[in-house]
Amino acid sequence: MPQGQPAVVPDDGLTTRQRRNRPLVLVHTGPGKGKSTAAFGLALRAWNQGWPVGVFQFVKSAKWRVGEENALRVLGASGEGGSVAWHKMGEGWSWIQRPAGADESGQESNEAKAREGWEQVKRDLAAETYRLYVLDEFTYPMHWGWIDTDEVVSVLRERPGMQHVVITGRNAPEPLRDHADLVTEMAKVRHPMDSGQKGQRGIEW
Repeated sequence: MPQGQPAVVPDDGLTTRQRRNRPLVLVHTGPGKGKSTAAFGLALRAWNQGWPVGVFQFVKSAKWRVGEENALRVLGASGEGGSVAWHKMGEGWSWIQRPAGADESGQESNEAKAREGWEQVKRDLAAETYRLYVLDEFTYPMHWGWIDTDEVVSVLRERPGMQHVVITGRNAPEPLRDHADLVTEMAKVRHPMDSGQKGQRGIEW
């Protein structure tokens, strides 16, 4: 297995193994395509290692079923790797019981639903429910001011155990960028939509 060599080895008193195995916060941001796709690829690696994975989609509609969702649900149920739990804000979150037949007018606002999702993530982090958390499109609730970025950074900094967290979305706030161990900026050079071509099956979903 290829192993890169770090450019700098800090004088922090840790062994190479201790430093290698620290939990990470990863941020995929920028205007380019592929932020969520890269995070779901990371989830596949985690599944292969036998880690429990929790995916929280903060913006996408419940009607929008990305291809990775079906694949990871099937893999998670296969018993061969780790478990996979998939939660969508557009579905009102899977842990919240709502009256049968309730329509959208009876639901909380998107802001309140985003906050509900974050509160569950906090509970799961405290309980060490998952080894990898994919907080998909989570930068938007922070960018829009629905969720306090400083609180997010504080919770991530104090999380116990070996829990990795990857956050996707445009406009990642600076405090989150500053805290993260890895920040990838996806830059768009060219996109089919620039020439009027809409998204297609097998590429976008």
